[in-house]
Parts: sequence; structure tokens; C-alpha cells
Amino acid sequence: MIYSLWLAVIGVCSYLFGSFNWALIISRLKKLDIRKVGSGNPGTLNMSRNLGFKFGLLTFFLDLLKGAMPTLVAFFVFNDQKFSNSDFYIRDFAIYLSGLCVVLGHIYPIYFKFKGGKGIASTIGVFMVCESVHGIGWATVAIMALVAAAVFIYLTEFGAMGSFIAITPPAISGCIRLFLDYGRSGGHTFSSGTLAFLVVSNMFIFAICFFTWFAHRKNIERMLAGEEHPTSFKKMMVKARAKKIQEQKQSENDNL
Repeated sequence: MIYSLWLAVIGVCSYLFGSFNWALIISRLKKLDIRKVGSGNPGTLNMSRNLGFKFGLLTFFLDLLKGAMPTLVAFFVFNDQKFSNSDFYIRDFAIYLSGLCVVLGHIYPIYFKFKGGKGIASTIGVFMVCESVHGIGWATVAIMALVAAAVFIYLTEFGAMGSFIAITPPAISGCIRLFLDYGRSGGHTFSSGTLAFLVVSNMFIFAICFFTWFAHRKNIERMLAGEEHPTSFKKMMVKARAKKIQEQKQSENDNL
């Protein structure tokens, strides 16, 4: 009963924390509503296109931390505890519950009339923690997926597809890891309690991916129609460099 209460508290707090949208906050500080320019999505790529690569990276980093921090807290709160009458560690249940709630908060934020971003950066943060706390081997999957996504976007300029590449491999590896940790090994079979928590934890992983993919449904439609907005890191970096040079020249002229 106490576990249920703490899990509920962590879920609610994760959702509320996830509801903070850094793209909106940063763009408003720059006297711009990011929802009214470009694709209208308050996320990393639209911030990069309209406010520059630097602010896009800042948004990505903050959203990644938004996913990572509550998940990490959930892990340490229940570190070595197990559910009653089960071999299942509460931490493996709590991290995915927290992660799902953070992502839901980002996509459907209570502070912004339930209209938020698409949740990719926060999802990456969630999976980074979920895999990293179980060893460098699992963490490598999440890191390599992120690198592969960045390279894919750089070469093809398909931002949405690159986003899917970043989150899908660590989601699959999470399901595999749970099965290996709690599945058949050394003649041991699932207990009924362990099986139930294993199934629900995998459902959390599926739900995280489902909601992020669903948030990209318009991108998928545009990709199929060949009308998707290009995401060119090259142009963003060139634009950022040109802006910096222009600012330096303006500063020099002001000092004359």
C-alpha cells in the first residue's frame, strides 16, 4: 500500500515536471511564441530553425534533463526494494512509470492547455537513464541510437524519422533487458506477480513510444506525401555562423 502511494506521488510529480515546456519559456524570453512560427511545434528542431542552432541545442539539453531527472529519482527512491510476493524490483517499474508521466506532461502539459511538444528529447532522457542505470552495455544502445539519429538527420534532413531512430532501439533493448533480468534463467520461471509487473512495465515502454509516435502523426503523413519540412543541420550551423559574424561586425561598428 505504501509502495502504491509513493508510485502515485512519483507519477504525478513527474507529469507536473514534464509539463514545463522549455521551448515556450525560452522563446517568450526572446519575445517570440515558438508555436506561431515554423512548424508550430515547441521543440528542439523548430527552435533551431527559428531561433538558431544554439537555442535548439539548449532546448534539447533542458528537455533531455526533464526526462532524465524524475526517472533517476524514481530509480534511487526504490533502489533495492521488491514488490511483495514477487522478485520484481520496484525501481524497474517506477522508472518507466515516471518516464511515461514525464512524456505525457511534455506532450499534454497542464500549464499550457494540454498543448505541448512531441516528446522526443524527454523520451531520450528517460531511456538514457533507464538503460544507463543497468550498465554500460545497455547505455551504449541508447547512446549509439542518438548518434545514429543525428547522423541520419544530418545526411537526409528527415528530422521526424531521425527522432524515431533515437528512441526505438533503446525501447526495444529495455524490453529485452527486462525479459533477461526476470525471464527464464537457470531453470527459474516467472512467478505470477513477477509476470504481471513485467507485462505492465513493458506496456509503459510501449506507451512512451506510442505517444511520441502519435505526436508525430502529421510528420508521418507529410513524409508519406513527400511534403515533410527538411531539417538541415548544415544550414542551421551556417546560419548561426553568419549571424555571429554579423553581430561581431555590428559590435565593431558601434565601437568606432
